[in-house]
Amino acid sequence: METVQTDVQTSTLPLTEDPLPPHRRRVLLKLSGEVFGGGKLGVDPGTVRNVAEQIAAAVDDVEVAIVVGGGNFFRGAELSQSGMDRSRADYMGMLGTVMNCLALQDFLEQAGVETRVQSAITMGQVAEAYIPRRAIRHMEKGRVVIFGAGAGLPYFSTDTVAVQRALEVHADVVLMAKSGVDGVYTADPKKDPEARKLERLTYDEALRRDIRVMDQTAMTMCKDNGVTMVVFGMEGAGNVTRAILGAELGTVVTP
Repeated sequence: METVQTDVQTSTLPLTEDPLPPHRRRVLLKLSGEVFGGGKLGVDPGTVRNVAEQIAAAVDDVEVAIVVGGGNFFRGAELSQSGMDRSRADYMGMLGTVMNCLALQDFLEQAGVETRVQSAITMGQVAEAYIPRRAIRHMEKGRVVIFGAGAGLPYFSTDTVAVQRALEVHADVVLMAKSGVDGVYTADPKKDPEARKLERLTYDEALRRDIRVMDQTAMTMCKDNGVTMVVFGMEGAGNVTRAILGAELGTVVTP
C-alpha cells in the first residue's frame, strides 16, 4: 500500500490582528453662547463660520468634541431671577444650545468636516441621542462631535457639562475658549489695571483665591479627576486651531 504524502504549508498569516492606530490627541472644546452671537442676541454667521474653519484646520490631526453654551439665546439663571421657574428657564437654555449646535454643524460641513450633533434631550429629527461610546467612535473616524442640551437636567452649567463630557469620552484636555480675555487673570482686567495674567494655575489656588475660571462645581470635578484645562482667548488669528493642536497659549490650569 502506497503512502500518499501531502505538503503541509506553513501559514504566513499574522497570529494577531493588525495593531490599532496610534492614539491621536483628543480634546473637548467649550464654546460659550456669546461666541456664537458675536456679543449680540442670536447667531452671527460670520463669527460661527470663522470658528468652524479654524476647527476644520485641525481635525486631520486631532479628535475634537465640542460643548456649546446658549447664552446668546437664553440664560436660565437670569430668566429665573425675573420670576420664571428655574427648571423651565434652564430647559429653555438647553434648547438654545441645540440651535447653536446646528449652526456650528452647518458651517463645519460647509468646510468639509463630517459632524454629528448629540443631544442630552431626545430630539431625533435634528440630533442623535447622547451616547459616549458612539461619540468616541465618531471621533475615531475623524468626525467632530458637538454636544448639545447641556446635561439634560436643570441646575447644571455648560461648564460642568464640558468637564463631564470630557471625562466620559476620555479627552486629553479641556479647552475653554473665552471672548475678550486671553487667559486667567488675578482680577478682572477690564476693571483692574493691576490685574496680572497667570501662565499656570492649580484648581486649589483658583478656589482658594476665588479666581473665576469656571463655576466651582466644574473646577472641583477637574481637580478630583485629574483634568487639565487650557483657558485661551478667541481673539487672534488662528487661536482656536492653535489651541486644538496643543500650542502654548492662554493659561494652563492643572490639578
